[in-house]
Amino acid sequence: MSKGVTIYFMRHGETYLNYYGRMQGWADAPLTPRGEEDVRSSGRGLADIEFSAVYTSDLQRTVKTAELILDENKATAKGIEIEKRPEFREVFFGSFEGLDARGLWDEVTEIATGKDGSYTGATSDESVRLELNAFKEMDPYHDAENFMEFWMRVELGLIDVITKHRETDQTILIVSHGMTIRNMIHELIPQFEIDSMLDNASVSVVRYQDGLYHLEAFNQTDHFARKEINDQETDLDHSDIS
Repeated sequence: MSKGVTIYFMRHGETYLNYYGRMQGWADAPLTPRGEEDVRSSGRGLADIEFSAVYTSDLQRTVKTAELILDENKATAKGIEIEKRPEFREVFFGSFEGLDARGLWDEVTEIATGKDGSYTGATSDESVRLELNAFKEMDPYHDAENFMEFWMRVELGLIDVITKHRETDQTILIVSHGMTIRNMIHELIPQFEIDSMLDNASVSVVRYQDGLYHLEAFNQTDHFARKEINDQETDLDHSDIS
C-alpha cells in the first residue's frame, strides 16, 4: 500500500460577526467566548492526534483557532509553525462585508435562481457558483469575488499543500472557512454534495490513499470534549456566515 496523507479541515470558531448575523468574508472579527470554548472543546477531542503541519488562512479568526487547537494538543510538536496562506481566505463579499446577512442572502438567492425560487437542474456546487456570481453582480462596486475569482485563488493554495504532503503518511491540519472548506473538499472528492453549512469549530477529514481521496468525516462536532457547559451560553446560535 502506497503512502498517503490525512487532512483535517476545521472551520474557525464563532466570531462576533457570526453571532450578530453579519456578512464575514475578508472582514475579520475576533472569536466570541463561546467560540473560543468550542474551539478548545474541539481541540481536546483531537488532543492525541499528531499534526505534522498546520495551515490557516491569513485572517486572525483562523490563526487564533489554530493556536487554541495546538494549546490543547498533547501529540503535536511544541512550537510547530502555523503557516498562514491568503489563498485559504473566505469569499470576499465586497461592499457587503459586515452588513446584515439574512436579507442579502435572500436577494442573492432570488438572482441566482432566476426569481423562480429554485435551482432547477443545478447541482449543489453549481448553486454555489450561481450565488457567488450573483454577489458580484449585486455589489455596486463589483469588488465581491465571483466563483472563478474565488476558486482560482483557493485552488492554488490547495494544490501546493497537497503536492507537498500527499505521499508522506502525515496528518495535517487546515483551519479555514465554511465555503472555502466545502469547495476544497468538493475539488478533492467531486461526488461530494455540498448540502449543508459547516458548524463553527467542526472537523471534516479527508484521507488520500492509492491515488484516491476518501471523505472520512464531515462537519463533525461529536468529538468535542467539554470541561463544563456554561448554561448562560447554550442559547447562542451559530451563524452560517463564514
